[in-house]
Amino acid sequence: MDRLEAGLSALELSDRNIGEALKGRRETVLAQLAAYIHEIEFFNGAYSLVGAHTREELVVRHILDSLAPLGIIRHLIEETPVPALADLGSGAGLPGIPLAIALPDVQIILIERMGKRAGFLRNTLALLGLKNAKLEEGETEKAAPGRFGLVTSRAYSPLTDSALKTMLRLLTSGGIITAYKGKKEKIEEEENALEKQRPRWEIFPCPVPFLDEERHFVVIRDTRI
Repeated sequence: MDRLEAGLSALELSDRNIGEALKGRRETVLAQLAAYIHEIEFFNGAYSLVGAHTREELVVRHILDSLAPLGIIRHLIEETPVPALADLGSGAGLPGIPLAIALPDVQIILIERMGKRAGFLRNTLALLGLKNAKLEEGETEKAAPGRFGLVTSRAYSPLTDSALKTMLRLLTSGGIITAYKGKKEKIEEEENALEKQRPRWEIFPCPVPFLDEERHFVVIRDTRI
């Protein structure tokens, strides 16, 4: 797990907010992430959880990628009226489980409709003993509305009018929509394709340690205006 530990160190150096989140808990976070990685590796063949062929690829492309915007998320949660986050289309629990490990004071709900993956998430949450994370099995569109200060997605869907409407209904008043994305050019294409006028998107560079690819984090505020 040298790559995981080195990656966490790189993230801490890149953002003081990440260092504050992990302060005094680094060994616990590393141990829980290692246990989570083991579970993904054990079940990946049967459940097709992630597209990673090696442990290093799993660590870099999925675990560190999920944690790269941790400092931004921590700051946004402090701004919202409800310190609760929904991970939409959670799949293998990415980014929800790494975020729950790193942010034990934030309630995180993993929303996943596929039965096998939901079963994996249920077992993994129990194994890790994450008291601040829960699973909701079902379609995002049918989840109870108005409960979250922040919703995020990593592989849920493009940010279309329909997707934004679905995310918006889950938010409490004053909540924030966020999304993990790749190239800035592609993000701007999604924004320009919207049929309805929306608040300006904030696009933050979000580099991932050891990953030589463009990564960004999108933040959409005041979505009820």
